[in-house]
Amino acid sequence: MTGYPLDQLHEEIAYIAYHFHWPLEDVMNLEHQSRRRWVSEIAHINQRINNA
Repeated sequence: MTGYPLDQLHEEIAYIAYHFHWPLEDVMNLEHQSRRRWVSEIAHINQRINNA
């Protein structure tokens, strides 16, 4: 069984915390699937803003 890549975890946490200004503890407490969903939503927001 392989764990979740630590570098990717740090990147996701930094991405969410940077864009939403959520405290580290709140982002760390997100379930994996929920964290990935927020990363995806932020990416979509950024894409819409950049295309505008």
